[in-house]
Amino acid sequence: MNIIRLLLSVLFLTVSTSVFAQQKPNIVMVFMDNFGWGEPGFNGGGIIRGAPTPRLDQLADEGLRLTNFNVEVQCTPSRSAIMTGRYAIRSGNGTVPLGEGVYGLVQWEVTMAEMLSEAGYATGMYGKWHLGRTEGRYPTDQGFDEWYGIPNTTDESAYTSLEGFAESGLPVPYVLDAVKGGTPTEEHVYDVNYRPLIDRELTNRAISFMKKHATKKPFFIYLPYTATHFPTMPHPDFKGKSGKGRWGDLLMQIDSYVGELIDTVDELGIAENTVFIFTADNGPESLGTDETSLTVETAIHGTAGPWRSSLFTGYEGALRVPFAIRWPGKIKAGSVSDQIVHEMDLFPTFAKIAGGKVPEDRVIDGIDTSDFLLGKKPDSGRDGFVVYMGNDIFGVKWRDWKIHFKEQSGWNGVLREYTMPRVYNLINDPFERDNVLFPNTWVLRKGLPQLEEHAASLKANPPIPTGALDPYEPPK
Repeated sequence: MNIIRLLLSVLFLTVSTSVFAQQKPNIVMVFMDNFGWGEPGFNGGGIIRGAPTPRLDQLADEGLRLTNFNVEVQCTPSRSAIMTGRYAIRSGNGTVPLGEGVYGLVQWEVTMAEMLSEAGYATGMYGKWHLGRTEGRYPTDQGFDEWYGIPNTTDESAYTSLEGFAESGLPVPYVLDAVKGGTPTEEHVYDVNYRPLIDRELTNRAISFMKKHATKKPFFIYLPYTATHFPTMPHPDFKGKSGKGRWGDLLMQIDSYVGELIDTVDELGIAENTVFIFTADNGPESLGTDETSLTVETAIHGTAGPWRSSLFTGYEGALRVPFAIRWPGKIKAGSVSDQIVHEMDLFPTFAKIAGGKVPEDRVIDGIDTSDFLLGKKPDSGRDGFVVYMGNDIFGVKWRDWKIHFKEQSGWNGVLREYTMPRVYNLINDPFERDNVLFPNTWVLRKGLPQLEEHAASLKANPPIPTGALDPYEPPK
């Protein structure tokens, strides 16, 4: 009898532990590269951009679509902000790195992956990192159990095809494969031959990771795809498929791959316990035809829909990106909101729903938006944020208003700095053309206090210097 009771007790504990583990939702986050607000069908794009996006639209229909989800306006800063819940300036990653040398996240930073790993999650990343390319700075040094992808930017895939590169002495770019505690191995030369193929492999590995962990422990998948960053080259399976050119082919590819991920979640029977997010790192590319011939052949003029300009600016076209989130039974299907949410908010939001810990020994700029996403409150809790372009403050966003101190016409355009700030009403003027500072000077009184607060915070908590080495400890 005692043996039977003991066995029953062990069985009860095992079942209870398994059930408890599954109370923590899985998280799948698809993070596109240079993908404008106006590209997916659920934001008015899709078919008018070359191909319908039925699976992306399904995702939005089955969950919540945010029309005012904001990010930082360059690749590295955006990835830093979403990983740490902090303005990128704080982490020393305010700009995209140029040249050689050390960059990225110091070990002192706590990433989203580290937070979720400590909360009991299996963590996998597949795709572009852009937060460090040296020992101690790879994803598997920053909380991910495994990683397959590129450490830097997709620009590098064109290097070996360009005149003069072979004589430059620079290393050939590789796709890396790594596990936590190990040294990354070089799997493929990242060139124009592998460029169209990489996102297929990223998808395959993400699906395998889901299948491996679905019945064992909660998982977090970070899937920063590469496809929509220059050079834009669809997989052979999709080349010419849309009949509308390269971008239509890529939209079909993106939609198909995301559809495979959704189907895997559904087929594994874990849909109701899985948060699925589709979003992007910043607004679209808009490269001119005065670039190299390779650029002309493989560049795309992306669209931010009704919003002005491209990445590398302080305009809405750089800041607002597509966002759809599905969590069946938790997030109301077919809901839409124009409440302001920032990518930094995902760190504390994930911590709340996953039972993770938000660090208390540093400034966290993100806020917990879980009650808003779950429909328990109508407001996100965020009225605005400071707009950076690189390490420079370009302006402030407050509710339906934008305050600009500097403006840059495009990613490589003309920079203007104003003696008096410009004010735009984003409802009346989504393209940010009409300065209505007068008579709306009251907007400064409402919008600028958050900038004053931010400046005081930076003074009290100095940013990590760009290129800081490990071990790093903040000044006392």
